[in-house]
Amino acid sequence: MPAPRYIVSTDKSRLDRDAIHAFLSTCYWSPGIARECVDRAIEHSLCWGVYDTSTPREGRDGVFAQVGFARVVTDRASFAYLCDVFVLESHRGAGLGKLLMKAIMAEPAIRGIRCFALKTRDAHGLYKQFGFAPMPDPTRYMEILDRETYKTP
Repeated sequence: MPAPRYIVSTDKSRLDRDAIHAFLSTCYWSPGIARECVDRAIEHSLCWGVYDTSTPREGRDGVFAQVGFARVVTDRASFAYLCDVFVLESHRGAGLGKLLMKAIMAEPAIRGIRCFALKTRDAHGLYKQFGFAPMPDPTRYMEILDRETYKTP
């Protein structure tokens, strides 16, 4: 049986932080995010990378090009927040969102979590397949949202 073209890994040493920052700094939920903020978020989260095994990463033997990413912020007991999920546009349509979500949902550190939350503008259908649903009572949810925080002075 041939090796799969795409693999998912939780090994943070494999993450292409430049590629992650490049995507996140231009996407709708974190425009202009500083590299230092991305690095700090990665260090303090559970992370998954999706890699294309047909494309070695330049200058790194045995390391493949990163084409997707997700992270979960959690206390590993009662709450988890899924965020920064993406698959590069050139690799969309290959089922990588599902592959990534299957890996996340299989993670022992977040099994049995009472509240697993996320926000999405356009991927409701994907997340619904994994049990996510709209909040039953959104009036109970509150947040502080600083839309200026990622803007450079």
